[in-house]
Amino acid sequence: MIPIILLSFLGIVVLFLGFAKTKAILLPATLLFLAIGLVGNFVEWNQGTILYFYNMLAVNNLSLAFNGIVLVSAFMIVAMTRGFQDDDEAQPAEYYAIMLFSLVGAFMMIGFENLIMLFLGLEILSVAMYVLTGSDKRNLRSNEAALKYFLMGAFATGILLFGIALLYGATGSFSLTGIFAYVGQGNPSYLLYGGLLLVLIGMLFKVSAAPFHFWTPDVYEGAPTIFTAFMATIVKTAGFAALYRLLSHSFIGIYDYWWITLAVITVLTLLVGNIIAVYQDSFKRMLAYSSISHAGYLLIALTAMTPQTENSILFYSMAYSVATICAFGVLIPLAREKAMTGKPRETYEAFNGLARHNPLLAFVLTVSMLSLAGIPLTAGFWGKFFVFGSAAERGIIWLLIVAVLMSAVGIYYYFRVIIAAYMKEGDTAEIRVAPFYQIVLISATIITILFGVAPGLFTGLV
Repeated sequence: MIPIILLSFLGIVVLFLGFAKTKAILLPATLLFLAIGLVGNFVEWNQGTILYFYNMLAVNNLSLAFNGIVLVSAFMIVAMTRGFQDDDEAQPAEYYAIMLFSLVGAFMMIGFENLIMLFLGLEILSVAMYVLTGSDKRNLRSNEAALKYFLMGAFATGILLFGIALLYGATGSFSLTGIFAYVGQGNPSYLLYGGLLLVLIGMLFKVSAAPFHFWTPDVYEGAPTIFTAFMATIVKTAGFAALYRLLSHSFIGIYDYWWITLAVITVLTLLVGNIIAVYQDSFKRMLAYSSISHAGYLLIALTAMTPQTENSILFYSMAYSVATICAFGVLIPLAREKAMTGKPRETYEAFNGLARHNPLLAFVLTVSMLSLAGIPLTAGFWGKFFVFGSAAERGIIWLLIVAVLMSAVGIYYYFRVIIAAYMKEGDTAEIRVAPFYQIVLISATIITILFGVAPGLFTGLV
């Protein structure tokens, strides 16, 4: 609750800072505000479950942990936005304020106790993403991506709202507790089943699960890279936290109804994400399909819904977010350098010979790709291990076999980047990276390695 109030107020403060004579104050102010929000987030740690807004929002250790991942991810991404100061066309005050407001929506999704709160949080986050996607008004790709995202997102929202209406018609309640009580009575109506299916469709669109993924490659490629990183991490973390809360708190009583639906979507998501990623030449489009595949791995934990699912989703979200931020963090300065020389900016060829003059960037990129591929001694390995463990505990071995095979496919396209950086000749010059930017990349890399070596440091927190 505290970060919602803080960031709502501080987002307005950032807007007023936009009237200052210089843009230089905006970045440190926004980072300070995020740090304040992170500290305020853990004030209510270990205080049990606290309800706010007439029992529409719940705060407990799990929601605070997800909030923490979102805030740390946002801090790292914002720390990479110094380029806004050098762009005369950029409006950093508006960008930073919208990013802060979007976090409020993410917190509402993570802690919702009422379907109305879920809808409000989802729309606050989604509308902010629509605006940020089209923020590069001079770029036709950005405009096209924003329009596609908005139109498809509007349809998904309509489907979600219709599902919520059906759930209310069946149960007479918007609250998770009321829906759970109705489900517990036995023999739920067909309205409930239809409502749950439509709500799942609306939510699965937001997390890029197949077959609701068609917007993802074009939007990831067209949006400014820094906002693509924001979208790929924070939206996905909030989306899966909300899905877990919805299914575990209200619909666990009809698990036999929805698990097979999620299992089929999981398999389709894994196949689409990994196989199509193999054929991509654009690094950003590869990361888009990578994001789809990782949605599939997270769906495995949801499909299993065991006592370990909670920690599995939490750890996987952390590992995926940090590794993805590293990947985009390397792409941003590299693409800027390539753009100055008129060479391809986002293809695999752009990484050729990166390690020769930029060993730090190459190392960060390597650790990122290894973690996303699930190679041991990285956080990504344990993320997949915990997710696969949930499926094994539930006994869904066939789903586990598909996931392992698709993980092997993933190694191919992740290692293409590493091979390009270390084993291919290129003419990438030394790229100047700001000291604070380097600190962020190094910190994210250390987190990836640290939790890869000692995952218990994170899993024992909640």
